[in-house]
Amino acid sequence: MGAVDLARWQFGITTVYHFLFVPLSIGLSAIVAGLQTAWFVTKAQRYLTLTRFFGKIFIVNFAVGIVTGLIQEFQFGMNWSAYSRFVGDIFGVPLAIEGLLAFFLESTFLGLWVFGWDRLPRAVHLGCIWVVAIGTQISAYVILSVNAWMQHPVGYRIDPATGRAELTDFTALLTNPVAIEAGLHTAAACLLTGGALVAGVAFWHLARPKATEAARAAFRTAAKVGSSVVVVAALGVVVTGDSMMKLMTQLQPMKVAAAEGLFDTEQPAGFSLLTLGTADGRRELWSFRFPDLLSFLATGSFTGKVEGVNQLQHKAVAAFGPGDYVPNVPVTYWSFRLMMGFGLLAAFLALVGLVVLRKPGLLANRWVPRVALTVPFLPLLANSFGWLFTEGGRQPWLAYGLFQTADGVSPGTAAWQVVVSLGVFTLVYGVMAVVELGLLRRVARQVPDLPPGDGDGADLVPPGRASGDREADEADRPITFAY
Repeated sequence: MGAVDLARWQFGITTVYHFLFVPLSIGLSAIVAGLQTAWFVTKAQRYLTLTRFFGKIFIVNFAVGIVTGLIQEFQFGMNWSAYSRFVGDIFGVPLAIEGLLAFFLESTFLGLWVFGWDRLPRAVHLGCIWVVAIGTQISAYVILSVNAWMQHPVGYRIDPATGRAELTDFTALLTNPVAIEAGLHTAAACLLTGGALVAGVAFWHLARPKATEAARAAFRTAAKVGSSVVVVAALGVVVTGDSMMKLMTQLQPMKVAAAEGLFDTEQPAGFSLLTLGTADGRRELWSFRFPDLLSFLATGSFTGKVEGVNQLQHKAVAAFGPGDYVPNVPVTYWSFRLMMGFGLLAAFLALVGLVVLRKPGLLANRWVPRVALTVPFLPLLANSFGWLFTEGGRQPWLAYGLFQTADGVSPGTAAWQVVVSLGVFTLVYGVMAVVELGLLRRVARQVPDLPPGDGDGADLVPPGRASGDREADEADRPITFAY
């Protein structure tokens, strides 16, 4: 492999690795905020315990995610300086907003939340975690608006003197239809990811005999909350994914054709359940298709026309000049299916979990803890393959129709230099993975120590004392976990 291929590998590895932590942070922050809200309203001890329990997991994940995000930014100056010069005026403003506003907003209020237990009024403390949850969504959307510009450039002009892209309409950047659709799709996927972790950890504890009855009651609540979030979020992922498919057909028809292994235009077009092609992915050998479904998914009509790879290649040559404008079809095809498959499997297991909760005797089955440990990884795999599909299907473009990937690598970059930096990053990420998994395992294995008989509505204000006596309330409040 040359410098371009190695640089793509490095950026892909750092991006996918970083995105293991991002959806967990976004999803967990919303779920933790919801649990604390439930405690604020009901005063039930189990909600406080679950807030602190999953809050610890959120903090560990958030901290590691920060480090991986910082490392990822090195890519632009190291291996992709030519592309950075081309889009620097476009990306500068949104990246500054994400770093200076959204990120510091999250970090500041997360610090207030962590150290504000028993120091801030309960309403103010609750507001802190909601600001964090909202801040993570803002941060994600701003970054997605940058990626959306790469998928569908808007609000720009090309400076004839420098050849660089310049931002002319910041509002157009933020309201890019690709950004809006991707933002909704990602928000749902993040909730699915966070819910899967909550459900997986809760079911694992329910299948073990070490927890007290009060702790088991708390984890039953967590299992129900996590599974419900996964099911609802999965519906959101399906609905927003359908909208993205139709938009992608309009803006990036080659990606749709590659995702379906559709080499020649069809009307109507069938959805590929399985397609086998040549080793280079340029010709179909055999396929099994669901009639007319692709036409509906791509155009909203069962008789719609869907263009094929070969016809789109001819159009691209006519528009942009000689070249190969077909992405890696096997990678695009299978990453699209693995994305959907792992996501749907997580939703199915969440539905099974809700059934199991209605029949507590099933929790004694030896397969429950084993399956519970796999559930959190399914959305992570779906997210990773989703990124492979999104970015790989756009090739050979970095900015669609404007700037090709082969032109974006830093001038003079040698393959051995990328190999060295790739090795260093891989080593660092390997160490971080061990640390992350070790910390998460340590926190997740802890069994909360709930007061006996807590049940569904134990008020944290001791009997016989007015709830307005704040100092006395704080002194006697039971602290299940301390950070």
